[in-house]
Amino acid sequence: MTKSSNIDDATVEGFGHEWSAFDQTALTPEEHRALFDEYFGIFPFDRLPPAPEGFDLGCGSGRWAALLADRVGTLHCIDPSDKALAVARRRLERFDNVRFHHAAADSIPLADGSQDFGYSLGVLHHIPDTQKALADCVRKLRPGAPFLLYIYYRMENRPAWFRGLWKVSDVGRRFISRLPFPVRKGVSSVIAASVYWPLARYARAAERRGKWVSHYPLSAYRHNSFYRMRTDALDRFGTRLEKRFSRAETEAMMTGVGLTDIVFSDKEPFWVACGIKQG
Repeated sequence: MTKSSNIDDATVEGFGHEWSAFDQTALTPEEHRALFDEYFGIFPFDRLPPAPEGFDLGCGSGRWAALLADRVGTLHCIDPSDKALAVARRRLERFDNVRFHHAAADSIPLADGSQDFGYSLGVLHHIPDTQKALADCVRKLRPGAPFLLYIYYRMENRPAWFRGLWKVSDVGRRFISRLPFPVRKGVSSVIAASVYWPLARYARAAERRGKWVSHYPLSAYRHNSFYRMRTDALDRFGTRLEKRFSRAETEAMMTGVGLTDIVFSDKEPFWVACGIKQG
């Protein structure tokens, strides 16, 4: 891989360990599809040409590519972690239309203006210069091509007490993310068992009683498996570099790199947005 100035090496290493430990093959097909739909529900598949060529920036375990590869002509899976790419290669070995690239956002080995679509889900907020990474992605798109983005939100649509809880948890993340990986994995699994699971199951029980639960902490996990909770707890507490953006900031970044017709999902996770490269 060409040396990149726009990656955090410790974060990249951490994700390599994470996807090796939780390669997502334990998700049931139903949960996997439901997660895919949470992100791709706003993606304009009808805008794509026949047999489109596109890319997955920060492909990780290949969990999204596994449900997209048979719908496209060529899919480029790109990741700066060789460990993550090894997981994705195993996951996607049955597809002959997937190409793998060990590269960062600023060294994507695809011609500018060549791609019919692109997406980067849960990645760019872990990169030092998020807007530059987004611009590097958009540069690879042809005019009129869609780009799907998921980026952590500032919780500006949450009450003050909710944001306060997050600030407390972030203190823990700053400490836990610097521990050796086996310890990070163990601590995050304890958090998943003692915090994520009880709160999520409480929200599910409340929902069954007819209560509105979307404001409950971790209610988004109420229908998810403990496996996903362990994965996301490690992702949340084990990642060294994390940034967050408001909806307005996210839209401004997208507009600033030449995306138009921007659409945001109105459901969790926030923020999922899709824009079209200007012609």
